[in-house]
Amino acid sequence: MENFKLPHISIPKFELPAAVKRVLEEAEDKLAHRPKLLRQFKNCFPNTLETTTKLMEDGTTFVITGDIPAMWLRDSVEQVMHYVPLAKEDQQLQRIIGGLIKRHMMYAEHDAYANAFNETANGWHWDACDETDMSAWVWERKFELDSLCFTIRLAYKYWKETGLTDIFDERFKKVMISIVRLWKTEQRHFEESSYRFQRRNCPSIDTLRNSGLGMPVNYTGMIWSGFRPSDDACDFHYNIPSNMFAVVCLRQMQEMARWVFRDEALVREMSVLEEDINHGISLYGKYNHPQYGLIYAYETDGYGNYCLMDDAGTPSLLSIPYLGYTGVDDEVYQNTRRFILSKDNPYYYEGKSAKGIGSPHTPPGYIWHMALSMQGLTASSDEEMLEMIALLEATDAGTGYMHEGFQADNPAEFTRPWFAWSNSLFSQLVYQAMLKEII
Repeated sequence: MENFKLPHISIPKFELPAAVKRVLEEAEDKLAHRPKLLRQFKNCFPNTLETTTKLMEDGTTFVITGDIPAMWLRDSVEQVMHYVPLAKEDQQLQRIIGGLIKRHMMYAEHDAYANAFNETANGWHWDACDETDMSAWVWERKFELDSLCFTIRLAYKYWKETGLTDIFDERFKKVMISIVRLWKTEQRHFEESSYRFQRRNCPSIDTLRNSGLGMPVNYTGMIWSGFRPSDDACDFHYNIPSNMFAVVCLRQMQEMARWVFRDEALVREMSVLEEDINHGISLYGKYNHPQYGLIYAYETDGYGNYCLMDDAGTPSLLSIPYLGYTGVDDEVYQNTRRFILSKDNPYYYEGKSAKGIGSPHTPPGYIWHMALSMQGLTASSDEEMLEMIALLEATDAGTGYMHEGFQADNPAEFTRPWFAWSNSLFSQLVYQAMLKEII
């Protein structure tokens, strides 16, 4: 795709919500002793609202990922997640976040397999020759299990923070039901699924093998995924952190089905699916490592093959407590954390300027700012949280913003200078440190 010219989307400016302004004012006081970090926070905290958010006339909200003019379900949620705790008393944030949830529902109803969508039915695609069931609304149709998990994550967190229920209309319930049906179908991908994806003349990580079906898997109770949260193809199609995320979301959907929609039959169906997936993770998703003990694998096929690694993108093994699947102190998580934050993880890099997790999505030796932010958010000590903040502060290449990946020996070499998700996750970490009064 090197010669592909990205189309442009105009993002109108609007006044920052009052709650966001108050946080920036708070930072002026709490970060005054660290002027560089203060500048970064003041740049990054409002970045999503200032550069990627568009309020639509139909009451929904469209959020581009940054330097790509499409809305990823995953990215758009994490781009606004640090605003959700501020929304209870701020009607402007309620309009923005509630509108984004409604936009998600519109897209999910249109195509539950797609990962990224257009602002309108304009026919823009990442690759116009993708061999899958595309539509004019869809920018890319890589089935990534985590995409719809993020949709549920945002709705649930918004509901719990604000107490507002206006998002829970008939379309919302219909989408919840469709998510359950799709996930049950993808438990038996080869027997029951119509989903196929092929892309020609591309790197192997951008397409599915076996005529678009993917590599063979055994039934495990877990949900098949074509692609990882990085948009790269899975090696083995049961991605463990994504299935953990699905378990958490099924628990959240059961709450919504019970207390909002009063549908106990749907609650029971979700509960059975949750138990199936969780059993699969427990039985097939762990690996007894000779050095680290029992750890979670990144992927498996259910036939005894494992991919032992971690990727910087969320959901990741590093992010397990952030997702809510286990606590930070869980023994298997701590074993896994020691593994993925070591050179035994093929995508963990150490250089002159930094050490941390990267991704096969970026060049070897590139560490992701998002992984450093996630390491801070899941740290078991204040010292580790502050260490990550200091590392992020030192590796922005003087730009005042976070990036995708940067060279471990030279942070001035980096990918994606405008990556709103990374800015938001960094903001979430620094704001948590401010609330804890440790910075």
